[in-house]
Amino acid sequence: MHELADSVESMEQLASVWRTLLLDRDPEADVRDLPGIAVRWADSRFAFWNCVTLTGVGTDAELLERQLKEAAQIMRGKSRPGFLWVFEDLLDDEARATLDTAAEQAGLAYAFPGTGMAGDLLPLPAPHHPDLTFERVTTEDQLRAYADINARAYGFPLEDARDGLTGSTLWMHGIHAYLGVRDGTPVACAATVEAQGRLFVLLVATDPRWQRRGYGEAVTRKALHEGARATGATRATLHATAAGAPVYPRIGFRPNSPMRFYGLTP
Repeated sequence: MHELADSVESMEQLASVWRTLLLDRDPEADVRDLPGIAVRWADSRFAFWNCVTLTGVGTDAELLERQLKEAAQIMRGKSRPGFLWVFEDLLDDEARATLDTAAEQAGLAYAFPGTGMAGDLLPLPAPHHPDLTFERVTTEDQLRAYADINARAYGFPLEDARDGLTGSTLWMHGIHAYLGVRDGTPVACAATVEAQGRLFVLLVATDPRWQRRGYGEAVTRKALHEGARATGATRATLHATAAGAPVYPRIGFRPNSPMRFYGLTP
């Protein structure tokens, strides 16, 4: 059984990490902290960089209804699409029960689920996979390969994912981003970045042609291993998609809050 503090930590890690990532992408990105709402929006073609999340704890149904309408209004004022992230454990029981209805009334459409995860699991041993070598992302070509793997894995156009990553000095020198390479071809990727004394796991993906071979887990272990070596962090956090959720407990992560992602109703 997880504690509410773990779910609060998950939300706070999102707000902290996304602020850093978006200001690297665009110094004029919208990174406001409003009452109960964190705006983290770069208006990027890469939709993951366009984010609003609810930050209150114990939010009741009446407040949830108002905040969903405010979030939708913020999203409608942007030129590119993105997502509202809702950590379900931060809502009270009545608000959780009415979430989907309230979202629909606010003009929001449910997109996909996620799960917050964390663990005191570091340091990890140096990883090994018989098919892979690991390369740290330090060049523009490697960063483009990282973006392309994410595009294929999550169904983004290649140019949209490249718009979110390429040209970033932070990703090439400040983030522990790794490619899993098979026979000279990058097939999987994962990254970690330090936030508030923890490592946050970022944009784990495996090319769909090479999935279900343990590549994503192996390269995630590499990013965690190297990130912990560099920072001394002992705790790590992440937000898992449905596809990734079964992988991370094998590394030592424990689930906390279920998450729901919403976009604007077409």
